[in-house]
Amino acid sequence: MIEIRFHGRGGQGAVTSAELMAQTAIGSGKYAQAFPSFGPERRGAPVTAFLRISETPIRIREKVYSPNVVVVLDPSVMNVTKVDAGLKDDGLLIINSARSAEDLRKQYGFKQKIATIDALHIALEVLKVPITNTVMMGSLAKVCGVATPADVREPLLTRFGPGLAPRNQQAFERAYENTNMEG
Repeated sequence: MIEIRFHGRGGQGAVTSAELMAQTAIGSGKYAQAFPSFGPERRGAPVTAFLRISETPIRIREKVYSPNVVVVLDPSVMNVTKVDAGLKDDGLLIINSARSAEDLRKQYGFKQKIATIDALHIALEVLKVPITNTVMMGSLAKVCGVATPADVREPLLTRFGPGLAPRNQQAFERAYENTNMEG
């Protein structure tokens, strides 16, 4: 089983990312669960979402405390939240940033592997809005092997409809092709 924690801000799509990746995994014959963790926060407040994907039924019904992967949709949350808390020693951080993994490691003291993607740039260029959810899904899919671009077509179409799904598919694919992975 792979356990993933998403960090973002309200309105950026962290919860949607987790839900869409769960739907994608289920559509591929796997087991998955996704759920958010937030209170009465408003748009822009830090939000956490959780995702589990497994080849076997998932019996756990609690937050992800020791994730294999952490996905950071908005790098500003790293200034207010310790995003690597509980991340396994052999874990992976996937960060929306134009900065290098080395720069991020120096500033925040990360010890695990880091993958980066300038998701904001792709979102603004392709989607025309600063919502990075489907871009970060593409990075997650690529570096963790949890989905392919073909796997997400139906979930994206169901969620966004025929008007927005193609642009979200393009954003996913751009990240899938352009994520920078350490090592």
